[in-house]
Amino acid sequence: MKNLNLLGRILYGLPFGLIGLNHFFMTDVFLGMMTSYVPGGAYTVFLAGFFLIAASVLIIVNRYVKVACYGLVFMLSLFILTIHIPNLFTEHAEMALFALLKDVALLGGSLLLANNYVSSR
Repeated sequence: MKNLNLLGRILYGLPFGLIGLNHFFMTDVFLGMMTSYVPGGAYTVFLAGFFLIAASVLIIVNRYVKVACYGLVFMLSLFILTIHIPNLFTEHAEMALFALLKDVALLGGSLLLANNYVSSR
């Protein structure tokens, strides 16, 4: 069971880390997704990338998992409200819908993990 918990944490946390790295290497792509009323430009993209990487590491190494997951809930909620929903009303509505559904599912997973997590240490 311990191995399955580790595998689950890796499979859930690793994609957040990779997406976080992409925020640094593909900044222009993420800037293109941002709506005009999100402040900070590239700094906001870098900050989001940093927090995604931090959450990923914390989940994988089994430290502050609840805090990391609640942080992801907050971030994913912001992404949904400030990026995906406004983009539903643009020419990129189909892509925005897929991104919205993905982030809603990840938000639900983060809530489940945060609320039901029992440390296996």
